[in-house]
Amino acid sequence: MNPPAEPGDVVANRGLITVSIMLATIMQALDTTIANVALPNMQGSLSVAQDQIAWVLTSYIVAAAVATPLCGWLALHYGRKRLFLVSIAGFTLASALCGLADNITQMVLYRLLQGVFGAALIPLSQAVLLDINPREKHAQAMAIWGAGIMLGPILGPTLGGYLTDEYNWRWVFYINVPIGIVCFLGMAAFLTETRIDRSRSFDFFGFFMLSIAVGAAQMLLDRGELKDWFDSTEIRIYFGMVVACFWVFVVHTATADNSFLNRALLKDWNFVIGCIFIAVVGVVLYGTLALLPPFLQDLYGYPTVTTGLVMAPRGIATMAGMLIIGRLANKVDLRLMLLFGFIVTSYSLWQMGQFSPDMGVAPVLITGVVQGFGMGFLFVPLTTVAFTTLDVRLRTEGAGIFSLVRNVGASIGISAVESTLARGIQSNHAAIAANASPYNAPLLRPGVQAFWDIHSTAGLSALDAEINRQAAIQSYLNDYLLIMAIALASMPLLLLLRGVKPAAGARPSIE
Repeated sequence: MNPPAEPGDVVANRGLITVSIMLATIMQALDTTIANVALPNMQGSLSVAQDQIAWVLTSYIVAAAVATPLCGWLALHYGRKRLFLVSIAGFTLASALCGLADNITQMVLYRLLQGVFGAALIPLSQAVLLDINPREKHAQAMAIWGAGIMLGPILGPTLGGYLTDEYNWRWVFYINVPIGIVCFLGMAAFLTETRIDRSRSFDFFGFFMLSIAVGAAQMLLDRGELKDWFDSTEIRIYFGMVVACFWVFVVHTATADNSFLNRALLKDWNFVIGCIFIAVVGVVLYGTLALLPPFLQDLYGYPTVTTGLVMAPRGIATMAGMLIIGRLANKVDLRLMLLFGFIVTSYSLWQMGQFSPDMGVAPVLITGVVQGFGMGFLFVPLTTVAFTTLDVRLRTEGAGIFSLVRNVGASIGISAVESTLARGIQSNHAAIAANASPYNAPLLRPGVQAFWDIHSTAGLSALDAEINRQAAIQSYLNDYLLIMAIALASMPLLLLLRGVKPAAGARPSIE
């Protein structure tokens, strides 16, 4: 790999390289959520159930998670520029195929291909930005990179809503084609190739063990609710695969001479804690964004484009938070910024847990702005803390593991909240319906019987629809509070982070 830029170094075409990298970063990050608001339309077009259409989201994320650890070895073995070009070309082609999919099997297969080819874009873009900028500009470089990582998922529903409403859901994938072509041409013209080093072998055994564990965990969460969890032999098999393969991976990593997970990464405490936090951020960000569009569309009747528009202010708030971070990065302890970001984000989730069935659009906008601002204070400081103290020779590998953990957190978070949502709707419906009887005096009032006459088929049908709505709303609110609890539970780990104070032109010092 080329050495990182030092103070005074001039990197040719740094601005154009940054633009090309950021386009690729935004394109990959955008696809984690751009399909969210289009899911109801896709569900009808592909004729699948709600739990199956969620695979459109999780298949992409988990494929990217599994393929990400290969990025460091592939970059060393074949060259970073070559890997970038292959990844962008494959991602663009897979995007076009997603738009052409006629059934759920094709869609999941093409989304898996999207994830595999897109896996390298995030870690390699991070490594390139760190290498072409001097150390004193790393915070600013990570602010630019973080803007793409964060704004992609946050603005995805807005763009997806517009494309779905004005054209159809297939355009949420077709939009990647022109962007991918521009990225490919920019990378081919301006990015220089890195030194190829094929002396290091890759630990395919450890990689396959972790991949099987992650894939089995995803299947367990995706199908657990449908199969009644551990009452199903299939789910017990998935659980056994997770435990066995992950245990083998841990033992192999601890004992092998050339393990898939470089043990040197585990010696940097900030990097380890940063990985835990980025998994939590994945749960909070992607879990929330997976819940909100169907919450607004199915329960409040928001049109697709309106759903995207009311989610747009959170992206603006995130940008505002990141602009503030850029100015405070060298003046305020990054740990304090992270604490502030987690507190604000948790408060927004508590607000979402107080949504009411008859609320207007204002609470959605307010909580979106608060949450977006809080998330803006998380990603850049977290990335800076995790990587500033990491040995430069470990950056590409570290970026791959960092992205792996973020994607695993996101995919597991989406599956967990969807499973909790389905189970909550069932239990809430049963609890509410238990009160729908001839002995419930309020139901016998003339004004109520005009709508919900329990002695007629039409009245019972109308009452059941309202019970379903109330049960779903309560389940969504409980999910928001669950995500809040996860964010709050992670905050004590901030005490384990070591403070980093980078000085211009010097290696950062550690308190």
